[in-house]
Amino acid sequence: MKYTVLGQSGLLVSRLAFGAMTFGTGNMPSIYKVDESGAQELVDRALDAGINFFDTADGYADGQSEEMLGRLLGSRRSETVIATKGGFRVGQGLVQAGLSRKHLFAACEASLRRLGTDYIDLYIVHKTDPHTPLEETLEALNDLVRQGKVRYIGYSNWPAWLAAQAVTIQRERRWASFINGQVYYSLIGRDIEHETVPFAVRSKVGLTVWGPLAGGFLSGKYTRENLKDEQNRLSGFDFLPHDKEWGFQVLDTVRELAEGYGATPAQVSLAWLLAQPHVSSVLVGSSKLTQLEDNLRAAELQLSGADLERLNELTRPAALYPNWFSAATQDTQVEEALRR
Repeated sequence: MKYTVLGQSGLLVSRLAFGAMTFGTGNMPSIYKVDESGAQELVDRALDAGINFFDTADGYADGQSEEMLGRLLGSRRSETVIATKGGFRVGQGLVQAGLSRKHLFAACEASLRRLGTDYIDLYIVHKTDPHTPLEETLEALNDLVRQGKVRYIGYSNWPAWLAAQAVTIQRERRWASFINGQVYYSLIGRDIEHETVPFAVRSKVGLTVWGPLAGGFLSGKYTRENLKDEQNRLSGFDFLPHDKEWGFQVLDTVRELAEGYGATPAQVSLAWLLAQPHVSSVLVGSSKLTQLEDNLRAAELQLSGADLERLNELTRPAALYPNWFSAATQDTQVEEALRR
């Protein structure tokens, strides 16, 4: 296993992280489907492979994921980095959701109890909240750090402009600053390259990736013929938007490359992400040990420069305004002088 520090911090994390979203049962059986014994097997294997970074959230299976992960890490908790998230609705009351000071304090305390720990290594706000002032959210996070309940903070699923505004406020006021952005990113979902990646690189915010296989689509187990089968996860949780036919065209190339490496489509897709310099860690979530074993081998797969470029060109997102305007109007005379 390889390791890196997360963002502008000294927090050492494995390049592959274990996502515990599948732990528990609930109203989404296509997602929440791993019982305690199965979860123990997955956690033990992840630890044995050198993974020290575990991710969960208070909204996963009504908190069951946190409870199970805390129990299963047990005595090895001090060896690990636990990330959990708050912000989604956790009750019927109007105030039991969002990023207000009231809810974040309550959500953090509840996560601490479920995880069976007295501190959270990385506390992540799970979504945006248009009804709470940004300063209120950031001050509440700072206070959780100052109280010792949280060691580091991050955000997930925020637009780049909001994250940039937040980091500016945090640094101006000398509040605890975001070291992490947890974002959706995959070969067929490269939207973050427009704005989030440039922001993160410039601000030294480490990016961790959720959905690296696009909800399982890039695992290669789906075909044009079986995509709509009721037993498929995507038939019950088709959350990530992309053109399926274009996705299958990408997958055809991924399968071809995988065959040449003696690898699987999932391993090639994960290896492409791990090769991106702006990616700190990639979350791999599994419901079966065989899936985890397959994903773990991606850490050992080195794609050639030519194959990386082939995948880059095949899936490169179209430039958005004003990015395309800026690229088209660069001063070529200055660029040429700087290259001499």
